[in-house]
Amino acid sequence: MSGQLAHHVDSATNPLDVLEQIVAANEWLFERNSDHEMAAEAPGKWCDYTLFFAWSHEISAMHFSCAFDLKVPADRRAPLYELLAMANEKLWIGHFGMDSDDGMPVFRHSVLLRGAPGASAESLEDMVDIAITECERFYPAFQLVLWGGKSPRDALTAAMLDCVGEA
Repeated sequence: MSGQLAHHVDSATNPLDVLEQIVAANEWLFERNSDHEMAAEAPGKWCDYTLFFAWSHEISAMHFSCAFDLKVPADRRAPLYELLAMANEKLWIGHFGMDSDDGMPVFRHSVLLRGAPGASAESLEDMVDIAITECERFYPAFQLVLWGGKSPRDALTAAMLDCVGEA
């Protein structure tokens, strides 16, 4: 993530304006059709991630999702739901879910800003960075359950290993 944006967002300012600057600074593709929604694509180590931001001025809340480029067949969803529940136990911020229509795993997080002086560029950068980091960390576990025949527990254990050095 780029740390170039260090100004504070005024409470009257739409945080999507700052997110647009962050996304542009990272040279990610994005589309913003309204003052309330923006979509972007961020490259990852395992796949590209679809980022979706929705701002509600009425409740001063930002909803954010980061979707995997991974479709889960209907017959493989039960073990993936189990894996999502176990992965969520490891998270401090946000949670994993699955889109019920197309079976795409997604990381979601919402930020309430009512009464706050605003969202800083740093906090918005952190929100996106945390989502991508968690998606990257758990992506191998999703693959192991879906295509490797591993149990959710074994896949999660393998994904949580911290490798040190090079082979």
